[in-house]
Amino acid sequence: MDIEKIIRRNVELRPLTTMRTGGPAAYFAEPSSEEEITALLDYADKKDLEVFILGNGSNVIADDSGFDGLIIKLGNNMSEITVEEDPSDPDYMFITSGAGALLSKLGNTAASEGLEGAEFACGIPGSVGGAVFMNAGAYGADISDIAYEVRYIEDGIVHTRKVSKDDFGYRTSFFAYNNRVVTSLRVRLRKGDKEKINEYVKELRDKRNNSQPLTVPSCGSTFKRPEGYFAGKLIQDSGLKGFSLDDSGAEVSSKHAGFVVNNGGRAGSSDIRRLIRYVQDKVFADSGVRLECEVRFLGGGKE
Repeated sequence: MDIEKIIRRNVELRPLTTMRTGGPAAYFAEPSSEEEITALLDYADKKDLEVFILGNGSNVIADDSGFDGLIIKLGNNMSEITVEEDPSDPDYMFITSGAGALLSKLGNTAASEGLEGAEFACGIPGSVGGAVFMNAGAYGADISDIAYEVRYIEDGIVHTRKVSKDDFGYRTSFFAYNNRVVTSLRVRLRKGDKEKINEYVKELRDKRNNSQPLTVPSCGSTFKRPEGYFAGKLIQDSGLKGFSLDDSGAEVSSKHAGFVVNNGGRAGSSDIRRLIRYVQDKVFADSGVRLECEVRFLGGGKE
């Protein structure tokens, strides 16, 4: 396999992240198979390149200086979704999704099939692979509630793992370690009342639309939920809802204090990181709680 045929150079990351930040990636590829991913990982290892797996870019703040390594984007080329009966139980069905598919598409597929349990996923903008990596969730449910089996690559070998709740934690998972790369997810869902399922999907969608700043660039929830607290309330109690340090466009959302947004998409990564640090310091000074970022930083320094 001539893997260099699918590698591109100096690809801008800004349009590939929902926060709309990011300079050029020195190396970039969007593979179509597990074999290509394995070959890309081998290529990076031989050239001593740092690797970053990118999905929909919805939980990433990419540095405007760019990234000197290899971006492996799992997107449309690995986004097939299939539905099949569970031969062991007629009340259940399986949905198998490539890591590059949007999690919302998986959720909507489940709803259209009259399968319950994935309603929470219908409004989450991330990819399936990223959702498994971080055990994404909303409204009291997360990936660990529906995951049945995950395919992933580790040390050049493709593995299939039947998962349990023990494989997941709060915004983390077994797959977030040892450079594991998730390639697909299989979920097992119970057949339900299609009308009620779609009513619940609409209810959650309306709740999200009414409470979150969906019309401006952001990474979704910026901070993890501290044990015993809610990040948004701590930030609001510190008087930071709608706060900005300057006119760069980086702002704590006036609609939901747990979101740092990029108004007009004009703020740079340094503007956003500076605001995040300010929020962390102010909340810590006021409450004694140090907020931990849920978003990941690509390129530049680490938080």
